[in-house]
Amino acid sequence: MQPKKQLSLFDLSMIVVSLVIGMGIFRTPVNVAAKAQIPELFYLAWFIGGFVAFCGALTYAEIGSRYPVTGGYYKIFSAAYHPSIAFAINCIVIISSAASVAAISIIGAEYLGKIVLPAHMQTDIYRVAIAITTILVFYFINLLGLKASSKTQNILTIVKIGLILLLISAVFFGSQTETIMPVFKTHTGTRPGWTDYGKALGLCLIAVSFSYAGYAQTINFGGEVKEAKKVIPLSIIIGLSIIVALYLIINYVYVQVIGFEELKSAESIAAILASRIFGPAGFKILSVIIFVSVMGYVNVNLLSNPRAMFAMGEEGALPKIFSKMNQKTEVITISLTVFTLIAVVIIFYAKTFDKILNYTIFLESISMASSAATIFILRKRTAHLDQKSIYTVPLYPILPIIFIAAYTFVAFSIYADDPGAALNGLFIFTGFLVIYFATKLFQKKRNFSNKN
Repeated sequence: MQPKKQLSLFDLSMIVVSLVIGMGIFRTPVNVAAKAQIPELFYLAWFIGGFVAFCGALTYAEIGSRYPVTGGYYKIFSAAYHPSIAFAINCIVIISSAASVAAISIIGAEYLGKIVLPAHMQTDIYRVAIAITTILVFYFINLLGLKASSKTQNILTIVKIGLILLLISAVFFGSQTETIMPVFKTHTGTRPGWTDYGKALGLCLIAVSFSYAGYAQTINFGGEVKEAKKVIPLSIIIGLSIIVALYLIINYVYVQVIGFEELKSAESIAAILASRIFGPAGFKILSVIIFVSVMGYVNVNLLSNPRAMFAMGEEGALPKIFSKMNQKTEVITISLTVFTLIAVVIIFYAKTFDKILNYTIFLESISMASSAATIFILRKRTAHLDQKSIYTVPLYPILPIIFIAAYTFVAFSIYADDPGAALNGLFIFTGFLVIYFATKLFQKKRNFSNKN
């Protein structure tokens, strides 16, 4: 049974926005400012990140147009490379997404707990309870069907955009005067050269790239989109245009309101903006903003990741039961339930799991570059399709190559900064490859013994 086409252009555009805007924009600017050291490099990193994201968006727009299927992020790897590569990369994506849902739910619970719970109840037990309740609420909403969960997502995303615009308005309440002139310093104390600036930019782009990441999973919804070949490209472009505009503006506001030197070590940049507007009540407003962002992130991950698991079940990389769909609601019930359970279980080990998340950052860079590279293979295999109904990347192959080169550069930057994390990421990837081939070998032996 295949799902019905229910998602509109607006629905998918809001999904794109929520796949990208989570907690990152309230935290990563601090890291980027610290690595950049000077405002010029800080702004350049966010501008380059936005440009690279557009190159990627246009590339994935064509991929989604040429291959509009449910669980597309799994199937493009399977079709273009090998099912084992698709299995390993998507297992990493699913587990890291579940871990992110768990960790971010706890962060949201901490903020909400401080404004709704009395002091003696602000403990780990109650935070875990709020986090699990949040995940389960959206699990049950998703059980109602795609229409209910997508409409919920639309509301959460609109509210989130509105709240970010509210934070941006802090710039109208006065700017911070810089007391110290930012200076770029090298490790040796010598005058910086282009190599020093290049290394700093690479470190900045690690955080920036993952603040923009996530929109590639939009192609997981390809089989459920009305007029997919037209709507998928438009939704990715519209969604990312909103994201880039918000990111560039809010980062300008951070620098203007907080001051660049202070931004390098600020602990809660969004709280500073909120307090500038609302005074002492700013923290409560910030808590609401954070929790709405958490709710949107939880719901969109419960929408996206089970569809990759559905595709893996269809192709036999996971047991066929993962592709089972409720005939009445058209919900991928087993995949949704398993993903939810993984997230809930990880909540109890969230702090430990952060280490595993660090290892996956390197592989996510590789997966973004390699998934974008499937456009060259798909173009050859789908050359017979009517070109009028297929979106094509302008300036092909220049824009896909820029995107692939940028994420390859980020991967090398991660390796140069933390070789251990990169190597551990490769070990995890290799482990999933071993699991895939071992499972296939077991299935062959079982089928052979059944025949005999």
